[in-house]
Order: sequence, then structure tokens, then C-alpha cells
Amino acid sequence: MLTILREEGVTRVFGNPGTTELPFLDALVGEPDIEYVLGVHEGSVVAMADGYARATGRPAFVSLHIAAGLANGLSGLLNASRSRTPMVVTAGQQDRRHLAQDPMLSGNLVGLARSAVKETFDVQHARDLPVMLRRAFRLAVLPPAGPVFLSVPMDLLAEQPDVSLFDAPIAAQPTATGVASATSILARARHPAIVAGDGVGREGGVEALVAIAEAIGAVVYHQPMHDGIDFPMRHDLYAGALPPINAEIRNTLAPHDLVLIVGCHAFMPHHYSPGPAIAPGTRVVQIDSDPTEIGRNFAVELGLVGTIEPTLRGIAELLQELQPDTGQRCAELRERHLSQRAAAETVALKAYGPAPLDPEAAAHAVASALPGDAVVVEEAITTGVLLRRFLRLERPRSLVHTVGGGLGFGIGAAVGTALGDPGRPVVAVLGDGCAMFGLQGLWSAARYGVPVTFVVMNNGEYRTLKDTLDGWDSRATHAGHYPGLDLGPLDFTAAAAFFGIDARRVGHTDELVDLITGAPDRSRPMLIDVPILGHG
Repeated sequence: MLTILREEGVTRVFGNPGTTELPFLDALVGEPDIEYVLGVHEGSVVAMADGYARATGRPAFVSLHIAAGLANGLSGLLNASRSRTPMVVTAGQQDRRHLAQDPMLSGNLVGLARSAVKETFDVQHARDLPVMLRRAFRLAVLPPAGPVFLSVPMDLLAEQPDVSLFDAPIAAQPTATGVASATSILARARHPAIVAGDGVGREGGVEALVAIAEAIGAVVYHQPMHDGIDFPMRHDLYAGALPPINAEIRNTLAPHDLVLIVGCHAFMPHHYSPGPAIAPGTRVVQIDSDPTEIGRNFAVELGLVGTIEPTLRGIAELLQELQPDTGQRCAELRERHLSQRAAAETVALKAYGPAPLDPEAAAHAVASALPGDAVVVEEAITTGVLLRRFLRLERPRSLVHTVGGGLGFGIGAAVGTALGDPGRPVVAVLGDGCAMFGLQGLWSAARYGVPVTFVVMNNGEYRTLKDTLDGWDSRATHAGHYPGLDLGPLDFTAAAAFFGIDARRVGHTDELVDLITGAPDRSRPMLIDVPILGHG
């Protein structure tokens, strides 16, 4: 097992151990090239592995403890599945010699994991472990990428049988066919739009997509609730993220005669609205490395399946030869977007002042003070939506988020991101409710000394649910009462102190700017408690 992990590039194991993992822990003794990264709750463990996999571009390896530990990690595995994060996850099953007696801690691990992961393996023979483990690493990265689970009995790990190890390198997927046809359609568009999905960022296609957008003069939108940087947020053609509601997506895209959709998982609407996201009759060109995405939820005129980066690069090169005349369109879009951004900045700056901070001002303060090479881990729900209005991130892997929606992701993901890419400052922007779900991750932040700046937007409530209830429909009769939606006063500086982490509670927007500006100079974690205005 350790030999295969080394060959797969694993240098860290993320885990929380129990009795059924003891043979594995014993094997790690005297193996300094594989570090065991401890989390004190499995939710934090999986979130750390998620952030680490994204930062390194390699599958993360996770060790969970039997049925209960796996159950604690399921939310993180659902997030990883939705976000297409590759990881190989194991859990130790009870000793097979008394499994029929239903011993303590045992359970149907494969059945428990099946709905949250891409594939499962129930290892029953030591001779099968090399085959299944190697297969798990392969499946984790094949489109659509995601977590793969193996149940490994405790007594099996202690065996010493003769086994055959093998390797089977995977050739890269080919460039999609149909590049010339797609180029021809794009070159003739008069009002094109591009939807940049997270597959673009994951597969290194940002630069090529920029070249296409500039060549055809397209407005570019991020997919709803995007998990990464799939198009530079500072670019003149960038118009922000699409909202996660079909009716609003349809209205936004209605003025365009052609929509190019790349690496996007079916838009994934959040709140229901009648009708499709794409109006019938809209011309759509779709590109994805996952063949099941083509035409999944809407009609497509031309669908291309293949590795995203070389496919986009092929289209960009053909467009360069054609040189469509789009200068005027690009200039108009630039003027429009710069004006919209300036107006938003003006409103936010006017709201600067003493605590409790205006949420929009707080979001602007964080975005404006970010170091140029920072990675932003965002799990702030309502304030996170505001934050994205002001972010001007350009470098791939500069934004970490999960569209999976399982709360408690942010703290652990920030720790894993810092471990995986220690040369970049990491700023985690968290809602107070989200932080409460993943607070145990601060223990790992302190233990491993990662210089993450944790920013908790503290309004003492589940603001997004109040806003949604207010706008739900005319039958809502809550009359200003919100059962179960208030957290009350929370002092996150006290929570940070418990874990041994430095903390500050800001009293003014300018103070928040100063603290974020200092992120690159930190050598240990710090938590910033930001009181913001609540529902009012």
C-alpha cells in the first residue's frame, strides 16, 4: 500500500485514526516521506484534503475511521463530488474474523459511501488491494473527477501475502473533434456570450478561453457559484457570475445570439424557477471533457468532448487566422463593465465606517486589500456573493469554494490549501454559521502552523435563510419572526484563543483593510472577527 501511495505522488495522508486503522499507522512509523496530517473531526479532514488536492493538482489521500468516521466525512465527500475534486478515501472495516457477529463500530461502509462518491471498492482479499487501490487513483482523476472510496478490513492490512504491484499510466484525453466547425460558428456570432465553468480552471484552459473571448468579442460569465478562477475577474470582457436561478440565467443570456458553454456542470440552479436556463432556440456550442455533460439540460447545436485546454487552444488558433472584426464590440463591453465596477466601488466606499460594518463595505475592504498572489477560500454565503462583486483575481487556483453546499468546508480547505501551496498567502472568508460547522479545523491550523488569515463575517444569524424566506412567496407569514435562524452574539476571538490562534476583533473598516494587507507577512494563523450588520 505504501509503495503504491509513493508511486502516486502521495506525501501526506489526511486522517483521524481509530482502532481499525492501527496497522496502517504502524506501517507509517519510520516512513518520514509520508506525513500523517491529523484532523480532530472527519469533516475537517476531508475539507483539508479537498483544499490540498486543488492546490497541488494531484489526488489527495484520506484515511477515515470505520462507519462513524465515514459518516462524519460524508458532507465533505459530497462537496468533493460536486466540485470534481480527486481524492482516494479509505476507511478501516472491522476485523473479518468476527464481522458476522456485528461487532462494535462495524457497518456497511460501501453502502454508506456509495451516494457521496464516484466509485466504491469493498476489499476482501489482500491480493486485490493493489489492483483496487491503483484503480481508485485512476478513477479519481478521469472525467468527471471525484472521490473514490475503499473499505479495507483491519485484519487484511496486517497480512503479509505475496502480491504483484503494477502501474498503468494514463494517456491524456485527446483534443475534441469538431474544432473547425465550432470555430466557424463562433466567428459568425454577432452578440456572443461565454459561460466559463470550473472545468476550464481545473484543466488549465483559462489562457485559451481568454484568447477566444477577445477574438469574438464575447461577454464572459462565470458559471453560478463557481469554485475557482475560470476567467480573469479583472478582464474587460468579464461580467461576473451567473445567478443560480434558471429564470435569471435565461434573462441574462437572452440578448445573445450564441452561447459558448465550457466545462460547466449543467448550471446547477439553487432556487426553483419555472422553465429552462437556456431559452429554446438559443444557439449553443458546448465543450466538456465529461461526455455526460453535453446537452444534459438544454439543446446544443454542437457538442465537443475532449480535453478542455487543447480543444480551446485549437479554436483560438483558428480564430487568430480568421481575425473576425470585433474591436468595436470589445470597446463597448469594456466601457460598460468599467462603469459598472466603478459604480459598485463608489457605493461600497461610502459605506465604510465603525463596527458593526456594512456587509458590502466589509466585502470591499477584504477584496481591495488582498495581496496580488493571494488565494481566497470563500465560504461566506451572503457576504460571499458581495465579495465576488469586488474580487479581481486573475491567477488560476486563486479562489477555492465548493458548490456542494455542505457547510464547514472553509476552515479545513484553507488549511489544506496552505499545506499544498505554501508559497502563497491564504485568506479564508467565512460566514459565522459556516465557521461554527468547521471550527475544529482551527486545531489543525494551529498544530501545523499554517499562516492562514481567517476572516469571520459575524452577523449572529443565518442571514441567507432570512433573505430567502422574505422573498419566498406571498404565502410567507413569518411577520418578521425567524424561528431557528438566530445565532446570537458570538465571540470568535475566544474560540481562536481556545485553539491557540492569534485573533483580533475589528472596530472599523479601515482596520480590516490593514489586517488583510498584512496577510503575506504572517508566519502563523490569525483569525479576524468582523462584526457586520445583520438583517434589518
